[in-house]
Amino acid sequence: MKSAKLALITGGSSGIGFALARALASQGFDICLLARNPVNLERAKQALSEHLVRADQQVHHISADVTDYPLLSHSLTDWMGTYGCPDLVINSAGVAYPGYFQELAIETFHWLMDVNYFGTLYVSKIVTPGMIERGSGTIVNLSSQAGFVSIFGYSGYSPTKFAVRALSEAMRAELKQHGIRVAIVFPPDTQTPQLEFEAPLKPLETKAIASQSGVLTADQVAQSTLNGLAKGRFIILPGLEGKLLYRLVNLLGNLQYPILDWLVSRAQKKA
Repeated sequence: MKSAKLALITGGSSGIGFALARALASQGFDICLLARNPVNLERAKQALSEHLVRADQQVHHISADVTDYPLLSHSLTDWMGTYGCPDLVINSAGVAYPGYFQELAIETFHWLMDVNYFGTLYVSKIVTPGMIERGSGTIVNLSSQAGFVSIFGYSGYSPTKFAVRALSEAMRAELKQHGIRVAIVFPPDTQTPQLEFEAPLKPLETKAIASQSGVLTADQVAQSTLNGLAKGRFIILPGLEGKLLYRLVNLLGNLQYPILDWLVSRAQKKA
């Protein structure tokens, strides 16, 4: 990637989004962080100042909610009117809320879809006209391992990440003719504030299944993402276990379900 490019990162004030911002800043990118909390954004901006490599390198931030399309469109369009359309957009804003299907409120299902799917859709819709006009651009959407295998306890979260996957596949096919690359990332559990938030909410069965896979750091996911982009990949699978799981799920087909059922049954017997 060349220096003096502009990257917009949603959810960029913490977690994987911030790790990506830090890595891109060290490559010479100008950065724009988009998140809801202005205090966290300012803190992230100050932290990024230690990783800048150009005297004229810039770090911007936009306080906006990715679920509020009218205000998001106004804020982003106004910012792009001053600084231009980003060369790289990373849709990293996301939330998880595990729980038993029958106990999750309908409002929780809507909230998860609004942030994870529609947040990704909204930002992508706002930036693509500028990319099409320029004839180039890259959009990276963050899904999850739960976006290719849905497990016990993630009836609210997993469908949103499957939706991000489907959206990304359609975007890739349609936007390629305009010089726009699309990539999708399937991280495993990653040590972030979000993981800390959801840990006490996980049903014991979910914890048992999740324990079969390792936990990566946000920096590891960020580096895998940038490595995948550099290699021109559409599907990016951070970590060896993630790569193996993706292939195993595709290989097993219907055989994966008895295995998942066995893990659930074993966890319930231990409880």
